[in-house]
Amino acid sequence: MTFGSGAMTNSIAEIGEAQVILVSGSNTTETHPQIARRIYEGVDRGARLIVIDPRRTRLARHAHIHLQIRPGTDIPLLNGMMRCILDENLVDDLFVEMRTENFLALRDMLYRVDIAQCATLCGVDEEQLRLAARSYARAQRSVICYCLGVTQHVCGTANVRSYANLAMLTGHVEQEFTGVDPLRGQSNVQGACDMGALPGVLSGYQPVSDPSVRARFERAWRVELPTTPGLTVLDMTHGDGSSDDAGVRALYVMGENPALSDPDLGRVRATLAGLDFLVVADLFLTETARLADVVFPAASFAEKSGTITNSERRVQLMRQAIDPVGSSWPDHRIIIELSRRLGYAMNYQSPAEIMEEICMLTPIYGGMYHDRLDNGEGLQWPCPDRRHGSTQYLHKYSFTRGRGRFEPAGHVPPAEAAEEEFPYILVTGRVYHQYHTGTMTRRSDLANREYSRPLIEVHPDDARKLHLRSGLAARVVSRRGSCVFTVRVSERVAAGHLFATFHFAEAPVNLLTGSASDPVARCPEYKVCAVRIEREA
Repeated sequence: MTFGSGAMTNSIAEIGEAQVILVSGSNTTETHPQIARRIYEGVDRGARLIVIDPRRTRLARHAHIHLQIRPGTDIPLLNGMMRCILDENLVDDLFVEMRTENFLALRDMLYRVDIAQCATLCGVDEEQLRLAARSYARAQRSVICYCLGVTQHVCGTANVRSYANLAMLTGHVEQEFTGVDPLRGQSNVQGACDMGALPGVLSGYQPVSDPSVRARFERAWRVELPTTPGLTVLDMTHGDGSSDDAGVRALYVMGENPALSDPDLGRVRATLAGLDFLVVADLFLTETARLADVVFPAASFAEKSGTITNSERRVQLMRQAIDPVGSSWPDHRIIIELSRRLGYAMNYQSPAEIMEEICMLTPIYGGMYHDRLDNGEGLQWPCPDRRHGSTQYLHKYSFTRGRGRFEPAGHVPPAEAAEEEFPYILVTGRVYHQYHTGTMTRRSDLANREYSRPLIEVHPDDARKLHLRSGLAARVVSRRGSCVFTVRVSERVAAGHLFATFHFAEAPVNLLTGSASDPVARCPEYKVCAVRIEREA
């Protein structure tokens, strides 16, 4: 909506060369340790580090400025920063004039912003807010890194647009060592999106609503394609199982565990149980696989060849190291055989042949043939043909959409607020030693030795008030369910806030979270959930 592309504008290595590094909603040290290493290298070189996060993460402890905002207040914080930049004549006027549009709408909105009120709403010191704005705007090279702490809100899309506004207002985009960099939450999530694993696009973000796009794919595949977008994950897993719901009667789940990872789990599990037919392809018998009518044993990364696209748009070739164990198959082989039995013959003989079709139909991947990726380094898209090399950073001469578009936004409160019955705000996230729903990491003795139990972080003031101490069991209750955790008294969370992970099936935290979501992206609001906590007898 703002740049014309949703990927990292710049490369990971560039982060360490920036003069100001602004990290928001990312516990980077634990969830993206290789990127965190670049951040720490930048700080060692003299970069100024600004962290925006409700928790005092390890990265926040190293920050020059830590804005410990209330969950769900990114937009007023950024509006306050941009108002400061406007007042102090720190706008890059030439960049705004030559490269952007709709600036007057943003400016008019910012003139109605009161910085002191923004700071109060966010729960941060006004002078620290102003200092962060000045530091970011005055540097020649400033970069923004953000993750799920920004997107997993009912206003997630507006949050991202606001960070884009900040970058364009100061000219910190379209050049080296700057930009706006979303840190992807899983390995190859960028590649999955690139390949069309989104409801409204085909590969390369080509809209399914465009007749010329559909025609090209229809010629290649010899089928007629739908003209309208499909459903998001949330829309698929939150039906009520009746005949008048979204119409999902069968579901194929591949390498995902929605029965533990999706919000409002009671509703999700009821939907999965109500399907006519559920198929799961996975390495292990996950919570979702236990509900399935058919389970296909899938091969791990070491048992198959193919490509992975990381956060910086780098496509890398992965070579099979061992034969598939037991009766497991690589995902592409399962899909090819399933398709054949359903009446559509796929004739791919290897992952390399599949990649050739991707190159043919996907302009940003046009030159990404396996023989070119065999150097170990890979290539960054866009790479439109065989003669083209990597694209280190995007939008060098102009934005993908032409001019960058300012999209002003006002504060959107979270779907739930703390109140008398549920006086605490629960934030969910991840930790270093476990990954997602623990499908693989919880089978590791080493990982379990380091982090083996579902913990709930409680501020010392709240712990004293509730007569809790580290090691005790506590029950956390929301409007949707309850879970029992082991208490960890910690100053990493602010008073009135709690933090828990979603890795543990014995304390499935998503029984607590709600299904409220961003209206555009339909990303659930995992980061704000009203709860109460009480000592377990």
